Amino acid sequence: MSILIDGKTRVLVQGITGHDGAFHTASMMEYGTNVVGGVTPGKGGQKLHGLPVFNNVHEAVRDTGANCSVIFVPARFAAGAIQEAADTAIALIVCITEGIPVLEMLQTYHYARERKTVLIGPNCPGVISPGKSKVGIMPGRIHREGEIGVISRSGTLTYEIVYSLTNSGFGQSTCIGIGGDPIIGTGFVELLRMFEKDGQTAGVALIGEIGGEEEERAADYFSKHMTKPVVSFISGRTAPSGKRMGHAGAIISGGKGTAQAKIDAFEKAGIPVASRPDEVPYLLKKRLKKE
Repeated sequence: MSILIDGKTRVLVQGITGHDGAFHTASMMEYGTNVVGGVTPGKGGQKLHGLPVFNNVHEAVRDTGANCSVIFVPARFAAGAIQEAADTAIALIVCITEGIPVLEMLQTYHYARERKTVLIGPNCPGVISPGKSKVGIMPGRIHREGEIGVISRSGTLTYEIVYSLTNSGFGQSTCIGIGGDPIIGTGFVELLRMFEKDGQTAGVALIGEIGGEEEERAADYFSKHMTKPVVSFISGRTAPSGKRMGHAGAIISGGKGTAQAKIDAFEKAGIPVASRPDEVPYLLKKRLKKE
């Protein structure tokens, strides 16, 4: 099994005729993702990679039955693109775009929630259920089908840990990059809840970073509600004090959001914390043997 996407997911690409949209549409199709069409206003009626292009999401959903949208449009149009998709029957929206203004994203977050749409991102690499479907920009070749769920705030760090998991014999059920912005659609807790309910996910690797309190909330949820093992890695341990590092969400405020605060929260909850990314498979192996 998997969460969020599988082989039956029907994917629509918003911004399909742009450089990034066209490139990653081809990559998703090559992986085996069921991409059914794309949207670029003013280019309806055209075709790209053999797929129909529509002027708006409503037309695309009506004609293709898409239930998932992935967004590659420029930042100034991305909030509107998310809201347009949320107004249809689309159940899952994955926004790859980075640089969306925080206020726009705050409004869009509530807009999507009110319409019961699951939003992943923005500023994220997407979602992949190995062997079934890839929605986003993740390199499919490093993934392997299996029983480990992966949730991460970092894109490239996700790839490094997935590569270590695959080389250590741990396949993945679903890998999700939740995004590194201050306002994101779906956080650790909601995805941990999904993995806990997934019958074929045996354990979870959670990859956090400095800034915000997502990891602390995840630790609290794990201690109260989860039965499956979770292991973690926190990036930013050596970040200089007082400097913003990497993602816009990696901001330490009032002593909260430090790497040590997150490590302490995880260890208190009983979640082992790797000191290096390549230790994650070792910690998983230890935890799964105890279960």
